[in-house]
Amino acid sequence: MNRLRVTPGPVLPLTALWLATRALMLWLITHSGGPLLGGGSVTREVWRLYHHWYGVLAHGSFPVHDTLWQYPPGAGAVLLAPGLLPGLTYFQAFVLLTLAADALTATVLVRAGTRPGRSLLGAAVWTGGLPLLLHLPLARYDVQVTALAVLSLLASARSPRAGGVFGALGALVKVWPALVLLGTPRGRPTRGAWAGAAGAGAVCLTLLAALFTHPLAFLREQGGRGVQIESLGGTALNLARHAGWSGRTRYRYGAMEMVGPHVGAVATASLVLTAVSFGLLVLWRVRARRWNEATPYDAALSAVLLFTVTSRVISPQYLIWLIGLAAVCLTSRFTCQRPVAVLVLAASALSTVAYPMCYREVIDGTWAGCLLMLARNGLLTAAAVLSYVRLWRSGRTPTVKSLRGTQPLAGSGRLPDRALSVSR
Repeated sequence: MNRLRVTPGPVLPLTALWLATRALMLWLITHSGGPLLGGGSVTREVWRLYHHWYGVLAHGSFPVHDTLWQYPPGAGAVLLAPGLLPGLTYFQAFVLLTLAADALTATVLVRAGTRPGRSLLGAAVWTGGLPLLLHLPLARYDVQVTALAVLSLLASARSPRAGGVFGALGALVKVWPALVLLGTPRGRPTRGAWAGAAGAGAVCLTLLAALFTHPLAFLREQGGRGVQIESLGGTALNLARHAGWSGRTRYRYGAMEMVGPHVGAVATASLVLTAVSFGLLVLWRVRARRWNEATPYDAALSAVLLFTVTSRVISPQYLIWLIGLAAVCLTSRFTCQRPVAVLVLAASALSTVAYPMCYREVIDGTWAGCLLMLARNGLLTAAAVLSYVRLWRSGRTPTVKSLRGTQPLAGSGRLPDRALSVSR
């Protein structure tokens, strides 16, 4: 039997690119005290805040009455992991583990892209897109969370239950990976994915609750967050300062937030828009009639984009999630999200200019800072709208491109399942 062989040619340049860009990111992290690199503010979160939480967690308790602790209990496992590497400082071990998660993500994307009918463009987007955020990805644990989301999506194609397990693990670390299960095909795949997620989530949550006290302490602090200056609402309020609005910025809950008149109304509006986004995603799932192999990937990117742009907080590390999900979409030739991925990459580059390069301008609400955030958030909003529109259309109309050139299964006289327009 003849088998399609994939030459390793494109993999070698990708490997070289990964090594070169990660070496550059490591160099940047060792020189992060420069003013254009944030004056040390990017790395400070690891060696000061994460290390502090590590000390609390090592004594068997989640941080309680700590306004900066806003993460699900699974985050504790990630923050404790650097302590398992002997002979290294906490900061060194954290960066090394983050690089390992980055390499794992690149590897699974390459493996997915080298399968017959797939594309290495996704691996290229991850490898070349992450450095657009400079050294920030190595100083946040969002790379680890994104790795779990990527594993969930790619595993779901072969084992929905395994995809559900990875999705649950990601959700226990930072909630949003639960959204990657939104696009699983109806019927047995959905039941398997959510059964795996529920089982893994229950087991891990029980284990964490048995090992640590106060596992749900994060809920109170998360609910108290306001409008961060980099969110859509924060950008609007910063622009309002030029029209006489009397508000200002203040450091609260681990971020620079807007305080003053009408901030509560803006925060409420953000929550309403998030609810509307959820409703739109449910409507898509109910009305969609056609699935292909890329539909779960496309739905995941669309969902996370919608929840990101309507959030009260759009931290720069959120772009790591979007780059990872865009990369998964581009492993499939059937994806409808290619132009969305371009917008995500452009927004990532602008996000780096905003933070750490020009963050003082953003904090002070200068015209330069306002226009910069307006451009970045405008790109993200355009990406979210375009992503949902294309997702909706792909679920309602025949994908002629996906059918053209697809070979019938031998002896069956029909198209393979991944290219069928399925109505269930």
